[in-house]
Amino acid sequence: METSAHKQQQPEAAKIRNLPWVEKYRPQTLDDLISHQDILSTIQKFISEDRLPHLLLYGPPGTGKTSTILACAKQLYKDKEFGSMVLELNASDDRGIDIVRGPILSFASTRTIFKKGFKLVILDEADAMTQDAQNALRRVIEKFTENTRFCLICNYLSKIIPALQSRCTRFRFGPLTPELMVPRLEHVVEEEKVDISEDGMKALVTLSSGDMRRALNILQSTSMAFGKVTEETVYTCTGHPLKSDIANILDWMLNQDFTTAYRNIMELKTLKGLALNDILTETHLFVHRVDFPSSVRIHLLTKMADIEYRLSVGTNEKIQLSSLIAAFQVTRDLIVTEA
Repeated sequence: METSAHKQQQPEAAKIRNLPWVEKYRPQTLDDLISHQDILSTIQKFISEDRLPHLLLYGPPGTGKTSTILACAKQLYKDKEFGSMVLELNASDDRGIDIVRGPILSFASTRTIFKKGFKLVILDEADAMTQDAQNALRRVIEKFTENTRFCLICNYLSKIIPALQSRCTRFRFGPLTPELMVPRLEHVVEEEKVDISEDGMKALVTLSSGDMRRALNILQSTSMAFGKVTEETVYTCTGHPLKSDIANILDWMLNQDFTTAYRNIMELKTLKGLALNDILTETHLFVHRVDFPSSVRIHLLTKMADIEYRLSVGTNEKIQLSSLIAAFQVTRDLIVTEA
């Protein structure tokens, strides 16, 4: 008997060990969540007073929207009743108008026998729902408010029709600040015994730009690929240009002739597999920091914005790189003439 119990424990442990860190360290309760304490305390108050409204959580990815509502659901319902009281659908499920009129409607309309309280329908990535489905949902939300609460989660508020927005209490989840991310990342580093340097941690926080999920994914892939997490390995793993690379590129564009600059940048791009878009983003930050005359800076930023737009439409990178170098060389000549 003991051996079978022991065997059962082993697969459980192995299962947890094999999980991606994003899932392994997903917050399980509202107290585990590290961010947006004001939103959490409001939701906690709703739950404790048993007055949960329809919710609409929106904001960039990896900021804790899904984790928050799942932690709420776990607090509201015991494990046994979770399946019968919570319906969770995300963009990978079919959520056209038929689903709103079918399964969602029948789930919301059936009363819970012997159980007090309301059911919960979680519609994750609701901005991917069609206009028709959202319109059909309007009526369903209104009709079954007394025994069902709806929670919509999305990245872009503008993609949710105003009629649905007005029926929900809205909460915006902003990107996480480095002060909040670092302690959580340090906890994971400690648990997983990752070898990480200080500049590696800084690079993680910089590259993830407030997205906790992204930070954990980069941390896991870098530690598995290189064993040690430093600034260089983080940048290499994500294929992002290093600060030193950007400094070289700018130096070539402003101080070398066109042909040399073009050849050097192409070599570096090929060698490190850099995308022109990333180079453009980094040089853009640099242009803001360098003390150019304002008329010159305006001219350069306009050119860079044009190149960024053309890249997003899907043009030839080589031609756009030539255009970028040309813009910097024109800038150089303008500075010389102004001086």
